[in-house]
Amino acid sequence: MNLPDSKSKIILLVCLLLTHWLSYGQSGKGGISYWLTNSDKSVLFEKQKPLPLSQSKPATGTIIEINEKETYQTMDGFGFTLTGGSASHLIQMSKASRAALLKEMFSTAGTNIGMSYLRVSIGASDLNATIFSYDDLPQGQTDPELQKFDLGADRKDVIPILKEILAINPKVKILGSPWSPPVWMKDNNDTRGGSLKPEFYDAYAKYFVRYIQEMKKEGIRIDAITVQNEPLHPGNNPSLLMLAKDQAIFVKNHLGPAFKSAKLDTKIIIYDHNADKPEYPISVLNDPDAKKYIDGSAFHLYGGKIEALSEVHNAHPDKNLYFTEQWMGAPGKFEEDFPNHIRDLTIGATRNWSKTVLEWNLSSNPENKPFTDRGGCDRCLGGVTIDKDKVTRNAAYYVVAHASSFVRAGSVRIASNVVDKLPNVAFKTPDGKKVLIVLNDSDAAQTFAIRDGKNNALATLKAGSVATFVW
Repeated sequence: MNLPDSKSKIILLVCLLLTHWLSYGQSGKGGISYWLTNSDKSVLFEKQKPLPLSQSKPATGTIIEINEKETYQTMDGFGFTLTGGSASHLIQMSKASRAALLKEMFSTAGTNIGMSYLRVSIGASDLNATIFSYDDLPQGQTDPELQKFDLGADRKDVIPILKEILAINPKVKILGSPWSPPVWMKDNNDTRGGSLKPEFYDAYAKYFVRYIQEMKKEGIRIDAITVQNEPLHPGNNPSLLMLAKDQAIFVKNHLGPAFKSAKLDTKIIIYDHNADKPEYPISVLNDPDAKKYIDGSAFHLYGGKIEALSEVHNAHPDKNLYFTEQWMGAPGKFEEDFPNHIRDLTIGATRNWSKTVLEWNLSSNPENKPFTDRGGCDRCLGGVTIDKDKVTRNAAYYVVAHASSFVRAGSVRIASNVVDKLPNVAFKTPDGKKVLIVLNDSDAAQTFAIRDGKNNALATLKAGSVATFVW
């Protein structure tokens, strides 16, 4: 082959540089990549043609402006609750199909969505086939030294699935939440409702310590626990009523000292209930002897407004906030569920200081089983529906994917302005990329500009559509 002469080399180099420049737009920087989901399901988390960047004046007055110099919370990530029911569906899949699905959900390589945070139940939740704790005894017996403590039923499904997930992504953080203590610790001797007997506060604190230690022996690190799932909802099965004053006493006199004595670095998170009672976590944090052991507060949104999280932040800005649960009801209404959760949780919770956004729950089967009697959720739709090896991706899957795929753990929320009918949130990732999630919350298509410094890009979204922009 004949090598080109010097003049030909120069012409070739100029052509390559010109092509490179044109592909990047007038700013000299790369365009904005983006992924789209339409609420009519015509497009489901699909990568679109990049938006060119320009330093010209935008052709619209509607502008979402990014300011990376104004920073907020560091993110722990996005994900689901891995209930016992979810784990039971996964464990029944063929090994190859399960491995493929878990890789898709938890791997950070390639086009996988890379979820970085999971919540599990400490003992049974209401989405287990049976109700159990780790120290169940015949009626009338007690075990304050926890000599009969055993992870028991979780060894069949939750623990094996967690091990497979951590083999894919060892950095996934795990939050444990109890629905009920062992019934012998409760004043009603029942899995449903009742309160923790004061004489067993120490035993219950040891119960948490043992759980964390025994999970560590299995190779599973528990990053954080919440003291009680939905402490003001004793009608679930299992459940426990724990008022704010009692939670403060338990944390400051029993749980906190037990963690300190055992030299645990697992975080203690309080409340874990609806946004309609911000006074609950505030009152607990107002007790300095309790506060010193507490990392932050957790929320659900079955009541109240998401802005309540900022109320708690403003009262105690040195403590973290977590959004840990929101369900979608089967059979689901994608056109409503998907944009609503993006608006209220992905955008709403993070704009109000939350470090996590977790959907409830990871998987269901076509009958939404299992669930407990006397109060278990019989309409909880999973992020995916598993029918043997067949997997159907539901609205919650796409809600999580739009954030988890790009906003990795360690990303920092940065400022973006509030635009009417275009709720949005922005982040800067550990590798320096910027991510902007936008919902068109109107009844008509909207065109808007994304402005980052001197650079602008023009985007259009259909009504109810969501886009994640990355540059």
